[in-house]
Amino acid sequence: MREIKAPNKWEKQEKEMVLFLAGSIEMGEAEPWQQEVVDTLKNEEVLILNPRRDNWDSSWAQTIENEQFREQVEWELDGQEKADLVLVYFDPKTKSPITLLELGKFFNRTFVCCPEGFWRKGNVDIFCNRYHIPIVNDKKKFLQMTLNVIKKGRLD
Repeated sequence: MREIKAPNKWEKQEKEMVLFLAGSIEMGEAEPWQQEVVDTLKNEEVLILNPRRDNWDSSWAQTIENEQFREQVEWELDGQEKADLVLVYFDPKTKSPITLLELGKFFNRTFVCCPEGFWRKGNVDIFCNRYHIPIVNDKKKFLQMTLNVIKKGRLD
């Protein structure tokens, strides 16, 4: 397992499955769920793209003109576009509007975990049901589902 955090460069190695962790961060308000994914997959042949940047500065203006912010968003979009699997986790303590946006864009190769208490859980459940996106309410099941796909080496 290799983990690459934003905004570091990366290249896929031959047998690696690329996973992008597209879920709640909310300027550090969300639980660090990404670390649970990394810990669970530590013995697997995967490249994990983690947008939770170690040196994030919440004072950065979130505009297209801000180079650090733009670099972050473009890194995330590039990673999601190239990933074999996009993991989406909605932390019930957050609103996660960008995660909702990402789910809409990258839903064709996505697994979702949306626990009870997420403010738009009904919308997420209906969207996933309509588009046949695997969704669970429990993080342990989410991690197990991800591990099963990695062991098979493909999405069904």
